[in-house]
Amino acid sequence: MAITVEELETLLKEGFPNASITITDLAGDGNHYAAEVIDESFRGLNRVQQQRAVYSALKGKMDGSHGELHALALTTKAPD
Repeated sequence: MAITVEELETLLKEGFPNASITITDLAGDGNHYAAEVIDESFRGLNRVQQQRAVYSALKGKMDGSHGELHALALTTKAPD
């Protein structure tokens, strides 16, 4: 089961309401995306902590073989 760009963006905006979010569909199949999330809440966190926060915001959409999202290339950072 695939996830749309809109659904993915909605989940990320719910988790990071003030973030700058850019999503790119890498394969056109609804399963492979790249996302850049720039949010102040990432300041002081290492990359793993930032990405865990993003995965948490996805509310299980990437969980195992039952997830709706197969691959997500993440870029996370605090604003400059």
